[in-house]
Amino acid sequence: MPKVFLKTYGCQMNERDSEQVAQMFTQRGYTITPEEKEADVILINTCSVRDQAEQKALGKMGHLGRLQRKKADIVYGFMGCMAQSRGPELIKTVPHLDLVVGTQKYHRVVDHVESIIQKREESRMDDLRISIVDTEDETDSQNTIRDHLNEDNKVSEFVSIMQGYNMKCSFCIVPSTRGVERARPIEQIVEEVRRLVDVGVKEVTLLGQIVNLYGRKEFPIIDGKSPFVQLLEAVHEVEGLQRIRFTSPHPIGYRDDLVEAFTYLPKLVDHIHFPMQSGSDRILKLMKRPYSNQKFVEICNKMKAARPELAISTDIIVGFPSETEEDYAETKRTVEELQFDNAFVFRYSKRKDTPAAEMEGQLPERVKEERNQDLLSLVNEIAMKKNNALVGQTVEILCEGPSRRNPDTLSGRTRQNKIVIIEGKPERFTGQLFDVRIDDCTGYTLYGDPVLAD
Repeated sequence: MPKVFLKTYGCQMNERDSEQVAQMFTQRGYTITPEEKEADVILINTCSVRDQAEQKALGKMGHLGRLQRKKADIVYGFMGCMAQSRGPELIKTVPHLDLVVGTQKYHRVVDHVESIIQKREESRMDDLRISIVDTEDETDSQNTIRDHLNEDNKVSEFVSIMQGYNMKCSFCIVPSTRGVERARPIEQIVEEVRRLVDVGVKEVTLLGQIVNLYGRKEFPIIDGKSPFVQLLEAVHEVEGLQRIRFTSPHPIGYRDDLVEAFTYLPKLVDHIHFPMQSGSDRILKLMKRPYSNQKFVEICNKMKAARPELAISTDIIVGFPSETEEDYAETKRTVEELQFDNAFVFRYSKRKDTPAAEMEGQLPERVKEERNQDLLSLVNEIAMKKNNALVGQTVEILCEGPSRRNPDTLSGRTRQNKIVIIEGKPERFTGQLFDVRIDDCTGYTLYGDPVLAD
């Protein structure tokens, strides 16, 4: 049976896209393997948000190419954002590369792989170079990411509700790699969630590049509710579903109807990931982020009023072109004011064909790194304080199964998206919602003991 090795870099959307590809291979009789050396097909799903992500993918493909010396008939391919962005250039750059598939063509990957294998067999040359580059736009591609692998008995799953990105942030390459916004129908998404619940899934995370702008072009506002809130209400009705998450929203689409949804939809968890990017209005304007720092803070405060126990995490870029010490200080003051439960802090990275890459005032890497480390220190300090305050408290977790770092323990997440490690038998706790008393905290990880009824 042919074996496929899949490596994924980047966001949850890439993870979800890779799962779709893996499922399509298994339907054709292939086996997904975690072992590189066993593989007959090697695919890397790529990210291009930052240069470092692209370099990792290129470095990994170069390393995997050495397998060719021992096994000449391997099919090598790039998928995803870097594939979409660079296209034919990758075939010229990577000598052993056979396949480049863009972000709207994941459902074509298996066909392309089989085409390459067939042509090699017909020519009777295992190492025949047959290059396929498929990065063209495709109508309705948003409806092709709908199947799931059920081999791992997951209790939490990602559900793709849309593709594309219409915002034009000056630092972001995503609009050119993911295409324009395209939404799936509510009924189709709800049916996918029902199928997941039928196989034991208790929690879903709705995915979109700007998830709260879901369906704004395709579907009407009804009774003052946006299509996204209509979707949340419909998913909330699925019997057996326990928790709903979504990522990532944008401040420009965060209306009062979404804030209010947190007051009457209890399956919505007590956490949102809400990208801020900068606390400086001057930098936000240069980033083409159409909101002020005051507006961002106002939305966060409204959310906390609607759901007092809400945890908020965020994304922040430091070292954006021309960012002054005062600009950075404004970002730092906002972090101190809002007390984020977590923040992913990134040094600005030039991306090709983006306005920010051509801006004057590009900062030295040393300055970016200093601000990155300084802000991370503050973020970690706040997170530690919040997590330490949970020691001695009782929290509800959804147990997801054995911990990644120590398979002899179990891992679960609270409604606030905090990781909790417990001891116990997987068959007893996995997939269950129950209370845990927190005994200890190290960094971002909590440790506790189940509080069980007699």
